[in-house]
Amino acid sequence: MTAPRDDRATTEPVDRDPNLGLDPDRGPDTGPGGGASAFGGGAPAVRRRDAARREAPVVAAVAAGGAAGAAARYGAALLWPTAAGAFPWTTLLVNAVGCAVMGAFMVLVTDLWAPHRLVRPFFGTGVLGGFTTFSTYAVDVQRLIEDDRAGTGLACLALTPLAALAAVWTAAATTRRALRGRR
Repeated sequence: MTAPRDDRATTEPVDRDPNLGLDPDRGPDTGPGGGASAFGGGAPAVRRRDAARREAPVVAAVAAGGAAGAAARYGAALLWPTAAGAFPWTTLLVNAVGCAVMGAFMVLVTDLWAPHRLVRPFFGTGVLGGFTTFSTYAVDVQRLIEDDRAGTGLACLALTPLAALAAVWTAAATTRRALRGRR
């Protein structure tokens, strides 16, 4: 059963302070995908151009951070390569470390520090998004199963998300506890 459609959502602007963005990393007049939303005024082409101008620094920050993070992950894979058929410890470690750093980082930028608007997109989405890797994890599992190493593949399939979730939770909780001790 589907919910009844509410046509007002697309035709009536929401009564909202235009200075409050939906996401703190984005401008106040941007909707999903960076396009102009019902909160802004002006012609659609002008709103789209203005939104693109506002979003360009965010896109550049994410791209630069992503390049740095991906280079770091590639470096880790070169330093600690995984032998064919072996458990992909490097991928697991990269994902767990990236999640731990994300847990600590998000606590710091939400509870302690109000960073420049490009810090979260650069470091959180870019660097850590480029460093951690779901695609390599999926390919590692697929290759292990194809190489008749189903047990190892299934262990990787289960262990990686558990390690990542434990890392982000532990790092966030530890950082929050450390900040409380400083106050």
